[in-house]
Amino acid sequence: MPHRDHEPIDGNVYVSPRYLAGTTGVGDPALQPLLDLGWHLRHDDLGNAYLPAPDNKVRLGYLPEGEDDGLWRITAYKDAFAAPAWGVCFNDSAPTEFVTAFTTALAAAYQQDHYLARPVYGSADRDPFLAVTPLINHGWRLANTDWGSFTVTSPDGLATLEFITGHLDPALELESRTARWHLWAGPDVDQPFWYATASTDTPAALLHALTECVADPEPLPRWRSETWTYVKEHAHLTPILPPAPAPPTPLDLQRSAARRPAAVPAASVPRWSTTTRPALPGGRR
Repeated sequence: MPHRDHEPIDGNVYVSPRYLAGTTGVGDPALQPLLDLGWHLRHDDLGNAYLPAPDNKVRLGYLPEGEDDGLWRITAYKDAFAAPAWGVCFNDSAPTEFVTAFTTALAAAYQQDHYLARPVYGSADRDPFLAVTPLINHGWRLANTDWGSFTVTSPDGLATLEFITGHLDPALELESRTARWHLWAGPDVDQPFWYATASTDTPAALLHALTECVADPEPLPRWRSETWTYVKEHAHLTPILPPAPAPPTPLDLQRSAARRPAAVPAASVPRWSTTTRPALPGGRR
């Protein structure tokens, strides 16, 4: 159950590429950016967590006991009692770091009152295709489909971002995977390793933060014993070695020398001489 005090994400292997890492199973890091704004976390009797903004115009649900596999559901509103202006969903297998990247950007946008900034084609900072740029810059391939959309696929073919063109039902975008933006990992869209969706009016800056995190070439730490089967089959797992000790500094060497005991002079020993030989006691030996 999420709470404020949590340990940083750790592990004994690095998973690469990071979009195959899978979830850590802990939601605290993704909740923290919003908790830091003073948002109040509450729970229901089933163990689901809810984190609304003070004005109730942004709401986050962490729903391990929800009706489907949508673990994270985030919605924003022009009015607290209106229909959602936009909605985002991460399923229960999505890497926690990706959710955290999104909520971190959301916290910043909320403070700047930009969390309802609708995408605007051709805008310098609100064009929806800003979300595609980090992926293309890291070698993902852009392609058009036959059903009115385009996709951007990772070099290994195991992660895809899809953008659907044309009119979409706003309610269907929030309740299904038929959304304007659909991001998933796995060779099969119908049985993905994990997925995330975002509706039409999701701010481009929030999506850019998400795809920038997804495209980052740095691996993610995980515990080998807790990794999902698909991670072990498709990802590269590199053991995390303990850090090597730091070399001593000149000050360390000086202090070490100061702790050594002073050398004791050797006692004077008479040299042996053929002319001075002490008499042996008793008989000849």
